[in-house]
Parts: sequence; C-alpha cells; structure tokens
Amino acid sequence: MPHFLEDVPFSGIIRIRDMMYSVKDPFRLDQGDVSFDAPDTVKEALVRAVRDNRTHYVQTTGIPPLLELLAEKLRAKNGLPIASPGEVMVTNGGIHAIYVACQALLEPGDEVVMPDPSWPPSAGNVACARAKVVYCPLYESLGWRWDPDELEATITPNTKAIYVNTPGNPTGGVFTRADLERIAAIARERNLWVISDEAYEDVIFNGDAHVSIGSLPGMHERTISVFTMSKTYAITGLRLGYVVASDKALLGRMSKVVLYTTSNVSSLAQYGAVGALEGSQVCVEQFSRELQARRDLIYGGLSEATGGVLGGEPPKGAFYAFVRIDPAWRAPEGSHASRSWAMTEYLIRHARVGSVPGVDFGPAGEEHIRLCFARGRQEIQGALDSMRTVFGAAARA
Repeated sequence: MPHFLEDVPFSGIIRIRDMMYSVKDPFRLDQGDVSFDAPDTVKEALVRAVRDNRTHYVQTTGIPPLLELLAEKLRAKNGLPIASPGEVMVTNGGIHAIYVACQALLEPGDEVVMPDPSWPPSAGNVACARAKVVYCPLYESLGWRWDPDELEATITPNTKAIYVNTPGNPTGGVFTRADLERIAAIARERNLWVISDEAYEDVIFNGDAHVSIGSLPGMHERTISVFTMSKTYAITGLRLGYVVASDKALLGRMSKVVLYTTSNVSSLAQYGAVGALEGSQVCVEQFSRELQARRDLIYGGLSEATGGVLGGEPPKGAFYAFVRIDPAWRAPEGSHASRSWAMTEYLIRHARVGSVPGVDFGPAGEEHIRLCFARGRQEIQGALDSMRTVFGAAARA
C-alpha cells in the first residue's frame, strides 16, 4: 500500500526555485523573501548571544524572556486575552507553527475548510495530519474574500476547523472585521476551531488595520493563532515563528510536537527575536511603507510592459502581485497544459523573470500568476523592462 505522503503534493514553488538557478541574471520575483536587511537590534542581539555563549539547549516551548515579550505583544497589538506566557509556543518558523497546530488538532477523517487560492504548505500540513482539505473559493471581485454564505454551506458534520489567512498569500486579500465576525459566528454556532495564519499582519496598505480573529468575543478559546517574525523583521532565515492557544490539552499536544521535531528552536534565533521586540519598532513601519511603494511600482508598469497580458487590482496586504492572465494570450506550442504554468515557464525562459503559477495555490488560481514585489526596486524595474522587451517582440511577431 502506498504511503499516505505520496498523496501530499510537493509545492511547485520549489520546482521553480530549482529552475531559476539555471537562469543567468534572473529576476527573482518568485521568492517570498524580502530584500531588506534585518534591523540592527536583531544583529546586535545575535552577536551578544554568541558572546554570552547562548549556544546550548533551552526550554522546549521557548525561552522565558521571549515568551513574556510575545505575550505582551499579543495582548497590546493583537488584542488576544493571553492569560499567561504559557499560552505561547515558539516554533521553527511559521510553517512549523502550522505543522504543530495541525498535528495537535486534527485526526484522520477531519475536514478543514481552506481558502482557494491559498499557500501550498498550509494545505500540505493539513494533509500531513491525514485530514481532508475542503476548498472554498475566494473571489477576486470581492477583493479576494469569501462569500460568507458559501463558506457556511461548505461546513459538514466532519468539519473540524476553518483556516483563515489574512492578509492572504498569494492574493493579498484582507478580510474585514465584518468578515471575521461572520466567520467567528459560524465557528461558535457549529463548534469549530479556527486556525488563523497571520504571517503578514504588519503588511497592510492604505492605513487599514489588521484584526486578529482570536480577539473577537468567544474566539480565543477556539482559535489557534499562528505568527512569524520573518516578514515583520526581515529575518526569514532565522526561522522564528510562534503559535498561540489557550486550551491546556491542545497546548500539551503541541509541546510534544515541538519536542519531537526540533527539541527546541535555535537558542540564538530566539535571543535575536528578543532584540527585535525590545528594540525600536520604527523598522516595521518603514518596511511597510517601502513595500507599498514597490507594490505601486509593479502595478504601475505591469499592464503596459506586457501589453495588457498581465494585470489586476493592487492588493490590500502582503507583498504579492496575484495577477490575471489575459484570456486572449496563447501559450507557445508545446507549453504546459496549465495556462498559469505555461505563463510561468514563458517568463522564465524568455524574460528571466521568476513567478509562481496560480494553480499551485489551488484550482481558483489557474488564470493567475504570483509575482513577489518584496524584492528591491531595481530588480522589480529590471523585470518590468525585460517583460516589456519580450511582450513587445511577441506583439510585433
């Protein structure tokens, strides 16, 4: 009998990353990594931790000073009614936090309602827990949000949880407070859990505010909130995430998952995170402003550069351009059967531009590709110039 992992899809993002290594002078808009350097507060804390020989085993769920700072942040910034730092657990990045949550919560036969499109590892982690992914489409016409009536109709007796990701990857959609209140009402009425992925909580544009669903009445006790410091502080390589829950039995299971997968998260990374939280938060606002400028740069030039082949409305959050492929575009002979894969391969081969096919995020993403605008302005402009040359030549042919 085949192992169950044979049915868990491998993210196409990795395949594209491997393809890009063979491209000379590529424009890496496929990678969900910011070009910013980590703030000095993090660097100094890392150096200090090395000098202080903080290189030994530490507590499984996180070092006390970090847990205390995170609990304080969650209360003040996210509005979560954290009773004690014991409700917070440090993980090896946000993806590990999702893995921990799924392994501790889900059992074979459980169903999890997920956005379509959504980040592939979120669905993959549900599948790794031997639960079933049930997609509910997000609608571009609604700003990449759910139709709440359709969401409620997706619930079955086997549904264990609703997976919420706002701001969303890959779409950049942001759920409103009203959206979250409706989701919360469904969860309370149907006795469901919510797994809330808030990796992009600090990347929201136009002055909009992030709302944590766990802060709503009656939701902290039925929400597993997942966060990462990667995007907020430009420390993707340190692999520092954290997960929040109030249910003691669930926390006990989560701590076992952390123990048997990492023993403990890197001590140096945790002390670096302490430096990030204790230091000035000016960098967070600066990063967000610069990302909005880069969003405006790519959307200001993309339609013109591609002759209208690629385009769409700028996202309200995160740092991805999830753009539509014009239905009139015809892929070259011999291209991939999927139009989003065909476009991705076309951009790599002819424009040296990396992207991710929308279908990799779910069936509803097929007529789109994802471009990351967290790269530097020079790289974004270079990608636009390269696409202008390629699509201009195609139009003249």
